[in-house]
Amino acid sequence: MSAPTPTQPQHVPGRIMSGEMAEQPAVLRRILDEGAPHIRRVAEQVAARNPRFVLLTARGTSDNAALYAKYLIEVLLGKPAGLTSMSTTTAYGAQPDLTDVLVITVSQSGGSPDLVASTKAAREAGAITLAVTNNAGSPLAEVSEFHIDVLAGPEKALPATKTYTAELLALYLFVEGLRGGDGSAAKVLPELAEQILARQDEVRTLAARYRFAERLVLTSRGYGYPTAKEAALKLMETSYIPALSFSGADLLHGPLAMVDNVSPVIAIVTEGKGGQALQPVLDRLRGRGADLVVIGSQAQVEAASAGFVLPTAGVAEEVQPILEIIPLQLLAYEVTIARGQDPDAPRALAKVTETR
Repeated sequence: MSAPTPTQPQHVPGRIMSGEMAEQPAVLRRILDEGAPHIRRVAEQVAARNPRFVLLTARGTSDNAALYAKYLIEVLLGKPAGLTSMSTTTAYGAQPDLTDVLVITVSQSGGSPDLVASTKAAREAGAITLAVTNNAGSPLAEVSEFHIDVLAGPEKALPATKTYTAELLALYLFVEGLRGGDGSAAKVLPELAEQILARQDEVRTLAARYRFAERLVLTSRGYGYPTAKEAALKLMETSYIPALSFSGADLLHGPLAMVDNVSPVIAIVTEGKGGQALQPVLDRLRGRGADLVVIGSQAQVEAASAGFVLPTAGVAEEVQPILEIIPLQLLAYEVTIARGQDPDAPRALAKVTETR
């Protein structure tokens, strides 16, 4: 009698993404405990070179992390910063003079050919090059003068979650190091991230609003704007809902016309100057009867039709985005599950996108 054939374990939709989201407090602690000394040393070496300004290079989720770094650099350092257009180098062959310019390339895998090529070209043009990746042995790390490992560990789900928050924290600590700061504002993040993840049932209830949504609008200002962009990306790549992200100021310059009393809008209201700047936008959205959900403080959530209260009272505004994105990652996951899809493996996506 032959032995029974062992059954193969069934794949549970979203199991990998869920597990990686749950790792985020541990990843944040690892960066603070193990990664911070190296980040500080890199920052000291770069600061000694006194770069004129900063250019940031990235794609996808990492592009949103780069945008966050742009806010940090301009607000905390007072240096101009911009996001690069890689095709000017890789497609058009432009050769800008980058002498004494800091070029930061952010990439989870460090493997995309255009990121590698543009960083190599930047270094040859005189730039100080820094790669921020989750892969110390990547081609991008090899062509860069400096490298910061975000220490997130292997990420198998196609939607990036733990690598995004790891990139944000690593970039914050680097910018803090450039100005001689100690990064102490980040010490509260692992515990607060755990508190948010423990409230997944609240997010599941919120997700029911969007199960049949045909479109979503996300908005914020200041440090929260990269969060709006990253949340829109997560919703689109997992649930396939068209999600449009706007700076609150840009939303008032035309796109507000598409918002009506059945339009779902998610506003990320950072506590601080960015949230204050968003208030006129929230007032206009309420005036149009929008289905408004707020990710923010207790008072902001109470003023909306629904939302998620963030534990950010007393947390420095510049590190709040590391917490803001977590309930929105959970939301993308829960909406996708509710729609009968698998957030671990969105269609037509690969973990390393080989743009050129």
